[in-house]
Amino acid sequence: MRVKRFFAADMRSAMKLVRDEMGADASIIANRRVAGGVELTAALDYEAPRLTPPTPGLDLELKKTQERIISARASLQDGERPSEGPSVNRQLFGDSMRQAAEQGSSVARDLLQRLHSERAAPPAEAPVRPAAAASGDSLDVMRAEIAGLRDLLESQLGGLAWGQVNQQQPRQASLWRRLVHLGLPAELCKELLAKVADVADVRQAWRLLLAHLAQGIPVMREELIERGGVIALVGPTGAGKTTTLGKLAARYVLKHGSQNVALVTMDTYRIGAHEQLRTLGRILNVPVRVVDEQNSLSEVLNEFGNKRLVLVDTAGLQAQDPQLRGQLSELAAQGARISTLLVLAATSQYRVLKAAWHNYRCCNLAGCILTKVDEAATLGESLGLAMEQGLPVAYVADGQRIPDDLSRGVGHQLVSRAVGLAGNEMAEDQTMADVFAGILHSQRAS
Repeated sequence: MRVKRFFAADMRSAMKLVRDEMGADASIIANRRVAGGVELTAALDYEAPRLTPPTPGLDLELKKTQERIISARASLQDGERPSEGPSVNRQLFGDSMRQAAEQGSSVARDLLQRLHSERAAPPAEAPVRPAAAASGDSLDVMRAEIAGLRDLLESQLGGLAWGQVNQQQPRQASLWRRLVHLGLPAELCKELLAKVADVADVRQAWRLLLAHLAQGIPVMREELIERGGVIALVGPTGAGKTTTLGKLAARYVLKHGSQNVALVTMDTYRIGAHEQLRTLGRILNVPVRVVDEQNSLSEVLNEFGNKRLVLVDTAGLQAQDPQLRGQLSELAAQGARISTLLVLAATSQYRVLKAAWHNYRCCNLAGCILTKVDEAATLGESLGLAMEQGLPVAYVADGQRIPDDLSRGVGHQLVSRAVGLAGNEMAEDQTMADVFAGILHSQRAS
């Protein structure tokens, strides 16, 4: 028998790990909630454990223990608890004790009086705190078990739903597979498929889907650096903000000269971060200023008031970092004076991209720049976020060369690039089952 534990963020992901590694014949023998997700214990060729022969004298001890447990449970249900002093066993003080008390025994009289006082005294209240704590722990365990079962049920229902669509609507299932393989979110796939529901031919329906997709991608109609003003680049660490800023600056200098361009950096947290921008400024012959404790953003922008284009680089910090909040507040305080672009790496997962948008949306985002397109396996995640949040795509960066690997965002070119990355492959059945399970989960959450 082969036994192994699996860890994942949710039950659906854990079940997928079990199926991928141990196959469909694996048995789930245990599951529990852990920090960061769930833990499944799976076994292959699992057999139920056999009972061992009873040990002599063990049955009697087990019977006594069970009787004690039953008695203790009954006492807890009745709200009884031990008294402060030694309790009186009422079974020992029957008619014989009453007769001894009548004959003048002082000890018997005292014990009988204690017995009557215990009977007359109201039952003491059960301790609240231990019972409440036990009840809370039981509820937590119950909630965790219900959540695990719900995730498992959603996974099973997702597989059944996809199987039904694949059998009854093969044309729609084929289009579903291709859209999902592009990396597009499930809700966006549903919206696109609804637009071609009446088209019978699969090839024509696919061409119409791509046309609707290209039309739905928001893009900037004019090049932002040609309009001039102050442009700030924000985004998570490693998205490529500084490299992209260098491409924009070099692109403008090659076309209009260096006399009307200035560079500003707010990144004083990384070691040597502003030195990279200073080196770029020396190459392009443009001034560079650092926003720090002595020089605020407003003061630096006022200093460059005569420049036609000012590019601002920011630091990529964690969402919980208070310094990030201060940096974004300083950008938001400038209002319409600054056009803020969110830099998104096309190699990131959809959840990571959406989290980045959620963290930086407070500074009035004017659009986005997609970077690392040359390293991405799909473009659907980033395009789906831009469509869902109405975030115009200003530029697309697909390499490290300055300023060559930078182009404007154009809808049909982005779709063509996404289809080229996906190739002729289609999503597998298990992937589609997970997509349908995610749809069920989102419907339940909403």
